Amino acid sequence: MPTIDLNKYQPPKVARKPESSKNENGLLAFMNKDISFGSKELSDKKKEAFYLELSSLLKAGINLKDSLELVTSGQKQEKDIKLFEEVLAKVKKGSKFSEALQASGKFSLYEVFSIQIGEETGKQTEVLEDMARFFQNKIKQRRKVISALTYPCIVMLTSLGAVFFMLKFIVPMFGDIFKRFGGHLPWITEKIISVSNTLQNWAGPVFLAVIGLTTVLYVGRKNEQVRSVSSRILLRIPLAGELVQKIYLARFCNSMRLLINARLPLLKAITLVRQMIGFYPIEHSLKKVEDDILHGRQLHESFRQFKVYPAKMIQLIKVGEETSKLDYFFGIISEQYIEEVEFKTGTISSMMEPLIILFLGAVVGTILIAMYLPLFQMSNNFQ
Repeated sequence: MPTIDLNKYQPPKVARKPESSKNENGLLAFMNKDISFGSKELSDKKKEAFYLELSSLLKAGINLKDSLELVTSGQKQEKDIKLFEEVLAKVKKGSKFSEALQASGKFSLYEVFSIQIGEETGKQTEVLEDMARFFQNKIKQRRKVISALTYPCIVMLTSLGAVFFMLKFIVPMFGDIFKRFGGHLPWITEKIISVSNTLQNWAGPVFLAVIGLTTVLYVGRKNEQVRSVSSRILLRIPLAGELVQKIYLARFCNSMRLLINARLPLLKAITLVRQMIGFYPIEHSLKKVEDDILHGRQLHESFRQFKVYPAKMIQLIKVGEETSKLDYFFGIISEQYIEEVEFKTGTISSMMEPLIILFLGAVVGTILIAMYLPLFQMSNNFQ
């Protein structure tokens, strides 16, 4: 074993944002952060750093206990130091690393069983490297989607805010002026004033309804019926539905690749992925898939029952089963969907910006024309 001076050891650097991120404004940088509100588990960013550093230390020939001590000493937040000290204490008392992680309650069963398989097969370092890559790809994918959609969303919200302000405050002012002078108003002016009056009457109730619906969805986010309805609605939204579907399919396939590659039985892998996927259509379908596999049905045959799995994906899984290379084909599918998501988010972003600007120009222009037409008529009458 090589001699290593632990005092001079420098932890490996975790992949940072690309250089282009220097040009991002404060809001975009904030949205790109990995934040978890009240989550019982560690954030994805911290897990990536943990698995990357630990796998690097083990690969360098340092034993698990010393590696955990180094990881613990590198933590800055008190709660993280306490967590890793508890894990280290259990390992020192003779517990397996996977058991110590499970006892902490901060790691998913998906991670625990992956590491357990690594311990049993002597591939702990490889599994930890896979876990680091898994969370790294997850973070990278999320950041790319957020980065691509943030600016168009901000422009859209600003546009809607400008239109709301005009209909709520500017149009009523013109409406009062037109009432004083009387006379017949142009058709377009009457329609705009009618929309403004409707907004005046319904803005409050609509706002309260949106707040109420948001509250119901948040409170009932773990309710199976609420999750089922909300996911069906989400998948039917043009562009966004397909994007969300492919994001979760990529995550599902990548998770399956990791677990099968770690020699976990297929049924156990499906059970673990079902518990961590967090997307109702896939989660619900996997319950039936588990039962089908128990009764001898092949995976691709079971997937055919559910619309959430595309035909191309099912065909590749069939080939994977026939060639006993299921992990390889899950990896291929995951990479394809990740590339598609990145391409589509970029395309949507580039398309939305000019469309939103055109929409704003058309709406604002229509409102201004509708308000100024009666003024031109009045000026002609005075002449």
